[in-house]
Amino acid sequence: MPSSRILQNTDPYDSRKCLSIILAAGEGSRMRSRTPKVLHRIAGLSMLGHVLNAVSEAGADKVVVVVGPDRHDVSDEARSIRPDVNIVTQTERLGTAHACLMARSQLAEHFDDVLVVFADTPLVKAATYQALRTKIQQGASVAALAFNADDPTGYGRLLLEGDTLSAIREHKDASEQERHVGLCNAGLMAFAGKEALTILDSVSNTNAQHEFYLTDCVAIAAARGLPVTYALADQHEVMGVNDRVQLSQAEGHMQHRLRARAMLSGVTMIDPASVTLSHDTIFGRDVLIEPHCVFDLGVKIEDGVTIKAFCHLEGATIGPDSVVGPYARLRPGSRLASHVRIGNFVELKNVTLDEGVKVNHLTYLGDASVGTQTNIGAGTITCNYDGFAKHKTTIGSDAFIGSNSALIAPVTIGEGAYVATGSVITDDVPADALAIARGRQVNKPHGASGLRQKLSTKN
Repeated sequence: MPSSRILQNTDPYDSRKCLSIILAAGEGSRMRSRTPKVLHRIAGLSMLGHVLNAVSEAGADKVVVVVGPDRHDVSDEARSIRPDVNIVTQTERLGTAHACLMARSQLAEHFDDVLVVFADTPLVKAATYQALRTKIQQGASVAALAFNADDPTGYGRLLLEGDTLSAIREHKDASEQERHVGLCNAGLMAFAGKEALTILDSVSNTNAQHEFYLTDCVAIAAARGLPVTYALADQHEVMGVNDRVQLSQAEGHMQHRLRARAMLSGVTMIDPASVTLSHDTIFGRDVLIEPHCVFDLGVKIEDGVTIKAFCHLEGATIGPDSVVGPYARLRPGSRLASHVRIGNFVELKNVTLDEGVKVNHLTYLGDASVGTQTNIGAGTITCNYDGFAKHKTTIGSDAFIGSNSALIAPVTIGEGAYVATGSVITDDVPADALAIARGRQVNKPHGASGLRQKLSTKN
């Protein structure tokens, strides 16, 4: 999956201009959520974001997103992904063709190709959108996206006359014979730009719902003798998301796709089904991922890295030949150079670790930088927050931080310095110095029995 940047136009027909209209005005009441349906996330990116990226990759020169009234959150999401997007509002929800006509001014520009897509079909690939465009480039006036359903019940059927698409019949309106047709409507369409506006303007609402349906465009174009055809997609790719169950199914399909892409690029996953990726996760080659790892947004893994079991990474970059985990948590701003070793129950946040650093277990480092070949002992913490502000800890190269040490930021540990086990460091430690900051041990003979006697009398 592409990340949430604007992708370059990959249309092989550079001279052709494409308009994409994304329908995103549905209320999504079945999601049972205060969040608009199209802003629910799959692999860390909103459904709308996935669709915007795909149409951009498919070569859309201009994109219009149709939103409902007062849906500034949907508009903001669209602009965050594609800043040049055009936002139009469908005040009255009178059907899909009516929603398309909210982009009348853009349709009037007569683009070569017009894609009409849905913000709640997040799995459709750029190649599928390009296949629809190809049908228009080959001379069709209208091209519908179709799929062969395992169970076509409830779907509109594509009715063919030879190789020509003559109509799309909704299931409830289909005859018994038509209901045996397995070729189903995915909802998405492409139009020749010069025909799109006149066809959409011809759609009527003479139906039980009194709505203007996009599917009627097929019959209108066919009745005018215009060439109408279809492109075929996989049924999983064109699945719509209307509730939380379907959202989880779409997440599963997306995770399968992302894992497959990672493995084909040189990543080994011992138990792929237990690994969760984000849409923007980047992997190098010869990466090994053990079971039950989560890669949240903004993670880059370079060549030769091993991520051991039960790790959670977010906003982190892992340098070549490093090892992380098991049971490690890397939070945003974690930057690891090459050959770094992060062990079990280590948490990092906003930390830079230079080459060869070892942080093996039971440690928290926040707002810190650590020089090359330094060793951080078990139980060490950087005390970076004083209740009001964050402060930085700087540790030089070849230093040794003994176990169970607390480094009170802001503080600097010089190169080659040695912090004794159990120290609470409040002042800077010069290079090559030994810092011991703990109370001196006192042993009192027979003191234990005396203390017990005292405590038992008190209680």
